[in-house]
Amino acid sequence: MKVARICLLLHVLSTTCPLVNAFDPVTTTVVVGIGATLGRKIYNYFHESCDSKWIAFNATALEADLNRKLFGQHIASRIILKAVNGFMNNDNPKKPLVLSLHGWTGTGKNFISKLIANNIYKEGTKSSFFHLFASTYHFPHSSQYLHYKSQLQQWIKGNVSNCERSMFVFDEMDKMHPGLIDGIKPYLDYYDKLDGVSYRKAIFIFLSNAGSDKIDQTALDFWKAGQNREEIELKDLESLLSLSVFNNHQSGFYRTSLIDKNLVDFFVPLLPLEYQHVVQCTMAEMRARGMQPDQSLADKVAKDLLYFPKSERVFAVTGCKTIESKLDYYL
Repeated sequence: MKVARICLLLHVLSTTCPLVNAFDPVTTTVVVGIGATLGRKIYNYFHESCDSKWIAFNATALEADLNRKLFGQHIASRIILKAVNGFMNNDNPKKPLVLSLHGWTGTGKNFISKLIANNIYKEGTKSSFFHLFASTYHFPHSSQYLHYKSQLQQWIKGNVSNCERSMFVFDEMDKMHPGLIDGIKPYLDYYDKLDGVSYRKAIFIFLSNAGSDKIDQTALDFWKAGQNREEIELKDLESLLSLSVFNNHQSGFYRTSLIDKNLVDFFVPLLPLEYQHVVQCTMAEMRARGMQPDQSLADKVAKDLLYFPKSERVFAVTGCKTIESKLDYYL
């Protein structure tokens, strides 16, 4: 195992390696000479191991994080907790856990993936077993998708071989080439092993804006009908969301076999955030900074955001995404 880890480290530190340069956002920073990141990578590869000392799922902590830090997302919170808890406590899963999170900017997609990682890995998102890919950054040229596909498959295989409890997060899935998405398919299927490697204990999370218009419209319809947003259920959105994503030629998921073969375990809708949720996000940011939460200040920040539809001003256009910079402005 140590020999394999040393080889992988040398692979990571190689400035001529196309795989590293193309895909690992942390390692990309390494090869251009950021000393602190280099030091952390070396520490992780030599000291972090694929065992219970470094990988230990904490369901109680995840539930607490979802309840205290994620606002306005009752559907997503419930799905994420049950899905991750069930998967991590299953010693013999039939396939990897595959979650597809959909919603508009600032609704919490990236945040949820971080919460999951922080409650599985001791090092959280800094773990060498956590891998984040941003479509427009790591796969920018659609004409080169076959090259990306080959490199990505090698990266997934190499990392799962090193640790079966690896986690892969793909941001901006709506901007990925469908052929590249289908290249991931073999690792998500019900195979015992592929070329001697089992992917059944890995986690794949897709983040996308695709289908957000359907989610927003459903939330708006409930609001106009005078119904509480907590009355919206997964059944009101899941089939509508998967069909919308599958049939939208701009979604990245367009006609992909991931949906056609039912390899996505859950399509998780994230609802647009209302004024009250923006206030909650602002108060949480204050606490995270060690500040005493200030309701009047949180109201100022929330009122400074744009809301839609323009006439009703129900939902925040950027959700909680710009809260940090807005708070800086008012301090």
